[in-house]
Amino acid sequence: MTTPPPIAGLLETALYVDDLIRSAAFFEDIMGLKAMFRSERLIAYDAGPHAALLVFARGGSTEDSISERGTVPGHDGAGPLHMAFRITADSYDIWHAHLTAAGVTMRGEMAWPAGGHSLYFEDPDGHVLELATPGIWPNYPAD
Repeated sequence: MTTPPPIAGLLETALYVDDLIRSAAFFEDIMGLKAMFRSERLIAYDAGPHAALLVFARGGSTEDSISERGTVPGHDGAGPLHMAFRITADSYDIWHAHLTAAGVTMRGEMAWPAGGHSLYFEDPDGHVLELATPGIWPNYPAD
């Protein structure tokens, strides 16, 4: 077996939701994300440099998607999933106040040993979202 080439980064992460319109309001109005693509089963959001958040209607992508350009295998997910957004350390308190004022369900906070902080909250489907400052992982060091 040969050594694989290095991974350049995480490009997409996906959440599966019961009400795509309700989730669009949350991710666009509360989180401030911009849609890059929108269909009946999927909204793709710009989640920062070279990153996309894919929000799928639950059960809407279980079958393979086949076109003249190729095949995307079917997929789906259930239960409360988790994902994290990178934020700057100086925006942490601003985000906390913004989410609280918007009535978002807060789940917890964490001060990490290397100096980073995480704020955990729920989206409308109960997924656990995180806003994380530098210093939570060795490859995401504090300034």
